[in-house]
This record gives sequence, C-alpha cells and structure tokens, in this order.
Amino acid sequence: MLEERGDVEGAITAYRQAGTPLAHQRESAVQLAQLLSRHGRGDEAIELMRTLVDSPGGAEDWLVDTLCTLYADHGRAQEGLAHLDVLQARRGGEEEGDLYRLRLRLMADCGLLDEAVELAWAHPEGHTSYAVWTVADLLAAAGRTEAAVAVLEPHAVASPSSLAGHLITLGRVKEAVALLQQRPSDPPARVWTGTFSSETPS
Repeated sequence: MLEERGDVEGAITAYRQAGTPLAHQRESAVQLAQLLSRHGRGDEAIELMRTLVDSPGGAEDWLVDTLCTLYADHGRAQEGLAHLDVLQARRGGEEEGDLYRLRLRLMADCGLLDEAVELAWAHPEGHTSYAVWTVADLLAAAGRTEAAVAVLEPHAVASPSSLAGHLITLGRVKEAVALLQQRPSDPPARVWTGTFSSETPS
C-alpha cells in the first residue's frame, strides 16, 4: 500500500522492521529486493540478496534464482556467473539441475549463447526432453525461435505446449492447434535432477 501511494521509503522501512533480521524472513527479503529493483535501486537489491544467499543456509535454489535474475536484469550477468562458481565450489564442484539452468541463462545473457547450448548438450542428460526445454528457452529468449522449434520438434510428444507456444510466436498457429489437439494428455510433471560436474566431459 505504501508503494502504491508513492511512499517508497516508507515501504522499504516497513520491510526493514527494527530488530527483525531479514535473513530470518527470507520471503520479506525477496520482496524488498524486488521493490528496490523496481525503483532503480538494483545495486541495493543485489547486495541484499547476495548477503542473504551467502548467509548460513541461505543458498536455497529459489533465493539463488532471485539473485541471478537481479544480476541478469541489471546487466551484471558476469558477476552472477562468478557467484555461481563460488556456490559450486562450496558444493564440491557439482551443480544441481536448477543452478545449472541458471548458469546457462547467465551465460546467454553474457553473449555466450552458443557456449551455453554446447554445455547443455554435453550434460549427461543433455538430450532428454527436460534439458531440451532449457535449450529451447535459451534460443527463444535470444530471438532464435526457429532454432528453438527445431530443437523441440523431435520431442513434440513430451513438450507439445512449449513447442506450440513457439509455433504461435512464428505465426504458425494452425500447426500449433493441430499439435495440441493430438496430444493424449499431459505427462506427469518431472524435474531434471541431474548434476553438473566441474570436470570437462570426455
């Protein structure tokens, strides 16, 4: 309400209640970081989330995701990659699925799209339908929708909605409708649980 009334400082103060460490109220910290970001205070938002992620037990995937999104949104993707390197080292050189996808996204934001795609394909699960979605999203975000469609087409049965969305973006609405009409049912939701080792694939 304070933000809607134009009292941004009042809203910030409300989040930073005296004697209530934001590290113990992670959802409030994320909301504060988003508020700061909305009002051109991205550096403060990043510093807040970086402190939280680096605190004991703070490197939860959803918090790291928020931090990396802030890095990307404020043109600091390279710093986001460096932070992921630190987190990866703390975890013994392995990077689980969600953090791995964040790395790929930040690489693309750094202008390393082709390298990100190659890294995704080199993953042990690099040609499963779940990894394919990630690659397609990277390509589409970079404006390479035709390439995203080409990646998804061999996996149309497993990813009809994603493929249909990209077809619609390309103006191929009839193909998208036909694809969605022929799918039997939505597959059960699954998560790509692979890990990424810091070792170069042989």
